[in-house]
Amino acid sequence: MREARGGNQVVGYVVAGVLIVLLVVGLGGGFGGGFGGTDAEPTNTGTVPGLSVEPSSDYTPPAPVDSTPVEPTKVVVPDVVGMRHQDAQNAMQAAGLYMLNEQDATGQGRMLLWDRNWQVVAQRPAAGQTVEATTTITLLAKKRGE
Repeated sequence: MREARGGNQVVGYVVAGVLIVLLVVGLGGGFGGGFGGTDAEPTNTGTVPGLSVEPSSDYTPPAPVDSTPVEPTKVVVPDVVGMRHQDAQNAMQAAGLYMLNEQDATGQGRMLLWDRNWQVVAQRPAAGQTVEATTTITLLAKKRGE
């Protein structure tokens, strides 16, 4: 069996690259001293030769952010008991409820893989209650015919 060596080779290249950078920076003082550059401090005039920028007169500052708390959206929970699980999910989402939890109502812990084969036998919270749209709704279901 042949051993892969690509990882060790890459590490070697990285180490060599780091050593070269340290050598260049250490000897050259950042490409200034030892490599024919100058030791003079760079000057910053704040301008770029040949570039002229005029201040804009049509600048509009951004509008202030409204920090008023937003009231949560309230939703009435629909009655989905007796529906196929897929139809119940669709009804909840149509009402604006997207945080849905599903459980096997028999207590066997089965996963509801094929939603159309399951029927909702209970729901929490109960139908008709007004809840925030972010409330988690639990649908308890049994396989159809059980």
